This record gives sequence, C-alpha cells and structure tokens, in this order.
Amino acid sequence: MSSRALPGPPPVLPTFVLVPGAGGSAWYWHRLVPELRSRGAEAVAVDLPADDDTAGLAAYADAVVAAAGDARDVVLVAQSMGGLTAPLVCDRLRARLLVLLNAMVPLPGETGGDWWAATGQDVPASDEVFLHDVPAEVLATAPPQRDQSGRPFADPWPLAAWPDVPTVVLAGRDDRFFPPDFQRRVAADRLGLEVEEVPGGHLAALSRPAELAERLVALAG
Repeated sequence: MSSRALPGPPPVLPTFVLVPGAGGSAWYWHRLVPELRSRGAEAVAVDLPADDDTAGLAAYADAVVAAAGDARDVVLVAQSMGGLTAPLVCDRLRARLLVLLNAMVPLPGETGGDWWAATGQDVPASDEVFLHDVPAEVLATAPPQRDQSGRPFADPWPLAAWPDVPTVVLAGRDDRFFPPDFQRRVAADRLGLEVEEVPGGHLAALSRPAELAERLVALAG
C-alpha cells in the first residue's frame, strides 16, 4: 500500500502596511486591500498628513506606525513619495520586507526636494502621466485631492544608511513618471538592486490591483 503525505497548513501571510505617495491618501490602496485579503493576507492602508504644513518626515513615520497598530509581521509597501517614509519605520515595525513600488530612493542627508535633480528625474507631473491607465470608473470614485505640502521635501533624509531589511524594487511597466529604465538606474546606483517590472503605470495599485496583489503575496510567501 502506498501512502502520501498530507499537505501542510498554508503559509501564514504577513500584514501589508501600504504607504501612499504624494497626497497621502489611503484611498489610493482601496482596490489592492481586498485583493490582498482575498489571498489570505491582512492589509492596512495608511493615511498621511499630506496637507499639514507642519508635518515633516518624522510625523509621516509616526502616522505609519500608528496605522500599523499592533501588527507584528509586517511587509511595508511604499508608493512613489512613500519611499522617503517607509524605510524610516522598518526597525520600529520590525518589517520582514520592504517593497518599493515606483518609489523614490533617497540617500542619507538628501532632501526630497534635492532628489529630483540628483537623480535626473525630469518628467513633469500631469494627469496624463499619472492617470493614463486608471479606469475612468475608478477615478470617478476618488475623494477630493489634497494638496501635498512641501514640508517633508525640506527634511534631510535622517538615516545614516538604508535599513538592514530585504528590499525589493517593483517598477510599473507603463510608468510614465518614473519610467522603468530610470528606476533601474536609480536602484542600481543607490541600492545595488535590480528592478522587477509589474503591470501598470505609476498608480499600479489603482490600475492593476489583482496582478500587484499576486506579486506581493508571492514575495511575502
């Protein structure tokens, strides 16, 4: 008689703590959160004090930690400007993984304002650049956009080095604001990392949430 081993329990997935970019709205993640939960993970979409002219990077980091609550097994996902904030909380949340999604990669002491010239990013922001692949029916549900304060861009990035946590760089294949070739150069120069392309543009969590969820869960597993 032959026997087969019974399958083991499914892997326990982490809590994804989702840090938005400019504008700071948790709404940006509203299509991704249910996709992650349907795959057995928990997800927390962070809302940042983007329109508060007194809030710098320290306040943004505090907001991420407060949103994460008592989560103890964390994967941080940082979108665009969120790349300035998420690395600051890796130690505080004991993150197992940091995922940069079309994200800024700062250097110690560099301000967010200086980052643009230092990296050679010269694509002007526009709705066409940001929203070209986001379905119209999704945009119709968007809350009023908050103006992003310039305050956090004035803070020198405070860490002495990149946090000692595994880091993955994901680039939207159709990103027009931070094109994949640009992201490859920045990731190689500043982190010594390669870039993996995923479907979607700069706002991939709005345009291709299912595909993004699949990749995040695979990375976490």
